[in-house]
Amino acid sequence: MAPSTVFLEPDNLLTPKEKNKLRKPVVEKMRRDRINSSIEQLKVLLEKEFQRHQPNSKLEKADILEMTVSYLKQQSQLQMKRSFHKSSQFDFREGYSRCLQEAFHFLSLHKVQTETQTKLLSHFQK
Repeated sequence: MAPSTVFLEPDNLLTPKEKNKLRKPVVEKMRRDRINSSIEQLKVLLEKEFQRHQPNSKLEKADILEMTVSYLKQQSQLQMKRSFHKSSQFDFREGYSRCLQEAFHFLSLHKVQTETQTKLLSHFQK
């Protein structure tokens, strides 16, 4: 029985260095497969964007990666612009609100004709 276990378990006969040599190509293939799979997913996710830039052309992996980086940079810049625009709108509204409060306070402290006060408040609320 002992000789059959030697044939069933050849790993016992290999040194760790030899095991690593045998495993290395398998691990490398798995790594390349993961890279290729991710590139293919990028291609599918950004297919419309790629068609807009290079219609009817077969894209190489490097093309897909370059266009993805370009697209992500573009999206990042757009997001920054939107964020700045929202911030500007918020600052404007906050300033306007503060101005309106000051005007109400001023009108309440000073005697102003009721009709003028009403027109002015109506104008501010527009």
